[in-house]
Order: sequence, then C-alpha cells, then structure tokens
Amino acid sequence: MNLGIIGQAAGLFAVTNIDDILILALFFAQGAGHRGSTRRIVLGQYLGFAAILAVAVAAAFGATFLPEAAIPYLGLLPLALGLKAAWQAWKDHREGGGGEEEQAKEGGPSPLEVAAVTFANGGDNIGVYVPVFATAGIGGMGVYAVVFLVLVAVWCFAGRFFATRPVVAKALARWGHILLPLVLIAIGLLILIEGGAFGW
Repeated sequence: MNLGIIGQAAGLFAVTNIDDILILALFFAQGAGHRGSTRRIVLGQYLGFAAILAVAVAAAFGATFLPEAAIPYLGLLPLALGLKAAWQAWKDHREGGGGEEEQAKEGGPSPLEVAAVTFANGGDNIGVYVPVFATAGIGGMGVYAVVFLVLVAVWCFAGRFFATRPVVAKALARWGHILLPLVLIAIGLLILIEGGAFGW
C-alpha cells in the first residue's frame, strides 16, 4: 500500500471535513446524558459519509445519481433541520423548559438527522472527490475509501472529545440549543448561496 496515497487521502479528508468537527461537537453536546446517543451520532455520521462516498465513486465511474444542478439544493436539508431545532428551542424556552422531558425521551439527534446534515454538508466534498477518484484508479479509490472511513471514526472521537471538555461542555450545555440551529441554518444557506441556488 502506497504511503503517499494514504497521506494524500488523509490530507484531502481533513481539508474537506474540518467543519464537521464543530457540527459533531454540537450533536454530541445535544446528546449528552442520553444513553446510546454516541452510537446514534457515530452511525449517522457513517451513513452520511458512506452516501457521499457512494455518490462520488459512482460519479467517478460515469454514473450520476445527483445532477450537478441539484447539489446546491442539498442545503435545504440542514436548513430544515436547523429551523426545526430553532422552533423546538423557542418552544422549550416559551414553556419554561417544559420540553426537557421530550428531549430526554428522544435521546439527542437521530442517526438520520446526523446522516442528512453530513450528506448535505458534503456536497462540495463530492465535487472534490470525483476527479481525484477518477484519476486514482480502482486500487487507489479503495485506499481513499478505507482511509476516509477510518478518519470518520477519528472525527467522531474528536467531536466527542471537544464536547466533553469541561469548559466547552459547559458552554455547549448553556448555548448549544441556540448554536446548533444557527450552525445548521448557516450551513444550509451557505450551501444554497455558494451553489448558486438563488441564481446569484
């Protein structure tokens, strides 16, 4: 196995997924104290990233599941989830924290919510991965895929690590219910605007 390709794959993953650490930390903070939330968040991250890989690999072979014009509209997923989270936070605040029982029952974000945000946020990743995969060949593509999937676990660990640092955990416990919707809405709008969804 070529160490050069492994290094390139690790570098490419880090550059294209640096923002995911913040999102993961927010998800882990949201799931703090709920049994099984870590497992659900990691599962969701893997599902979302596997979908990104599948689309990128298929496109590298010439099959296109997502027309290029549709990629900017992936921003609607985090935008909708952000608006839903903002509505829930506003409702909980208005009811004087009465939504805590509901949150405890839910146990943090679901795997599908995490997967949807990961996939939508990875629209630009697909654009970067396709030409790299197309020139790497099947063997090289396999190395990239393995390195990426190992690094997803490292990213999940890093997100959980940051979310559980006392200072960060305290800040996220206090502001996480506001930060998560804001970050998701910002990501959604950024994907829509940068992709030219509004014709700008």
